[in-house]
Amino acid sequence: MKQTRRTYVHRGDAVRRRARIKNVLLGAACVVAIALLVRSHRGVDEAQASTFGFALTADSRRLSDELGEARGELELTRNQLDRANKIIAYSGKYRIGADLASSIYDVAMAEGIEPDLGFRLVRLESEFNEHAVSPVGAVGLTQVMPATAQYFVKGATREKLYDRETNLRVGFRYLRTLIREYKGNLKIALLVYNRGPAAVDAALGMGLDPANGYDRIVMKGYHGRGTVD
Repeated sequence: MKQTRRTYVHRGDAVRRRARIKNVLLGAACVVAIALLVRSHRGVDEAQASTFGFALTADSRRLSDELGEARGELELTRNQLDRANKIIAYSGKYRIGADLASSIYDVAMAEGIEPDLGFRLVRLESEFNEHAVSPVGAVGLTQVMPATAQYFVKGATREKLYDRETNLRVGFRYLRTLIREYKGNLKIALLVYNRGPAAVDAALGMGLDPANGYDRIVMKGYHGRGTVD
């Protein structure tokens, strides 16, 4: 299971990044200022100017590399902060621990499911109870059957379905497969997830609406398409 301290951006890392970026920018400003002064000095010897120009080019190149690295670190920090803020929001919205919220968020993203849909599914299926078992034998957070789990995750036994990460991975992977199979029709995909393909396909084959309310509950107020790509 994930530790809470690993799911949030450490303040010390952010402070060090900001200090480094500040130092790089100050260094760049100094080099530019020196260059301007040199160019304005009319008595500089050509040989000295050439040597200084070489050094200036090397420093500029080094600073350019450091600035590029700093920009990359800034982008990483922004992404980490965005993730942390979303996890905190989901944790508060559903009144669950940050560690569970981070697992649902991260596994949903990894499996290509929009986190908002992932949280809705888990809430309806198990009310965020990792040890939930249905009357028909569905297990865990996403209430998947052992036979389904073995199809999507090799070696996924019934016992392993009580593991948070494994259960979420199986459930979200199954849902994504259904969304693809039914050409992006999220309503039908959710109904198949809940009722099974035989019941839904039979209803559709007879021209009937297979809806039983499950899709309506999951999708109430949801405006996404289900997947992240």
